Amino acid sequence: MPSNLMMFFILGVLLMTSCSDDDTTQIDCTGVTPTYSSEIAPIINVSCAFSGCHDSATKSDGIDLSTYANVKSASANDNFLKSIKHESGATAMPQSAEKLPNESIKMIECWIQNGWPQ
Repeated sequence: MPSNLMMFFILGVLLMTSCSDDDTTQIDCTGVTPTYSSEIAPIINVSCAFSGCHDSATKSDGIDLSTYANVKSASANDNFLKSIKHESGATAMPQSAEKLPNESIKMIECWIQNGWPQ
């Protein structure tokens, strides 16, 4: 009987540690090297940094995504990706709109993963 109890204990510990909310898996960015000026700025400008949202005048929720430096700074926060991926724990962005296309999200993720190239 003690060995069965030990098995259940070990199984319980394994299940608890495998069900973490911390998603540290990185996507495969092999061959995907977006730059801010070529790929990221157009996505951000159309989807985020327009009048009434995260432009330099409005700064919705205090967030201005109108420049490279501001986007780089904002995207260093884990909630940035959670927001655009519509994941729990963050406000879905763009607000009251469809999630960005998966290709756009991958571009942003790879841009961050590659060190925010300009």
